[in-house]
Amino acid sequence: MTRICDIGKDVSRAAKLLREGGVVAFGTETVYGLGANAFDPRAVARVFEVKRRPTFDPLIVHVADREQLVDLVASIPSQAELLMDRFWPGPLTVILPKTDRVPDLVTSGLDTVAVRIPGHAQAIQLLREAGVPVAAPSANPFGLISPTLAEHVASQLGTLIDYILDGGPCDVGLESTVVAVTESETSVLRLGGVPVEEIEAVIGSVSIGHTPGAVEVESTTARRAPGMLARHYAPQTPLRIVHEADPATFDGNFRVGLLTAFPTPHADRFATVEVLSHARDLRESAANFCAALRRLDAAGLDEIAAFRFPDEGLGRALNDRLKRAAVCRG
Repeated sequence: MTRICDIGKDVSRAAKLLREGGVVAFGTETVYGLGANAFDPRAVARVFEVKRRPTFDPLIVHVADREQLVDLVASIPSQAELLMDRFWPGPLTVILPKTDRVPDLVTSGLDTVAVRIPGHAQAIQLLREAGVPVAAPSANPFGLISPTLAEHVASQLGTLIDYILDGGPCDVGLESTVVAVTESETSVLRLGGVPVEEIEAVIGSVSIGHTPGAVEVESTTARRAPGMLARHYAPQTPLRIVHEADPATFDGNFRVGLLTAFPTPHADRFATVEVLSHARDLRESAANFCAALRRLDAAGLDEIAAFRFPDEGLGRALNDRLKRAAVCRG
């Protein structure tokens, strides 16, 4: 049987592996990342290989502090400075003009690079000890559900990488919000762990949506940001979005599980139910989202039904994930 790599809390070991060109999974506040030295094209190429990720999908580069940006970023607009002041460390990724030192593989050949400082103490320690910026997409096979526990990484990629640094459960549980910032405009390219409302409270109105638009996996056009595929973050079990006010009637021989943000009176219609927050808290719902979807995916169901989230705050990002995961969007 193929051996699964070690799982542990040895930050120095993980940092040494990164410096030497290894690939290491590590916890953050959002989801687990699959990291390599961003300045080492061979190590970055291995990340794409392990994930089976198309090279037209750029990576996010993680740094320990803003001083490290000097090697990555050519300029920082004033609006970006304000966002960094407010949300770093934290679940916000900023897309900025890149320096020539950043390998084209990291950015899919674009002239911009996505950067963030994670809001996770162990991840910051790892980045400081490694002494290099770390390019890290989510530590899962491309297009599938993101991992929020070390065990999730081990079950899918553990035989292909060098080490899993166990950072415990991810507090946010939802990928970072991605914004592209110029001197004239700020655009949210991926909804995520920082709600749009909080961004607008800092810098005013922003444009929301995908520019030039979400595209199907068959296209090889480079994206401006990760997570812009029309179908992404998906379980292997078919997922369908249904309206709670009018839940579908299912054939009794058809095993359907339910994913719902809050408790529902319709639970008895389903074979199994995952309630993300009994306290009706969207932050708790987000933190539990990926793990609950994984449990439903492993439950031997014919289909997963999902109720929409309230379309506000983190609910907007969660609805975005549902839309990308669904085969039928309701």
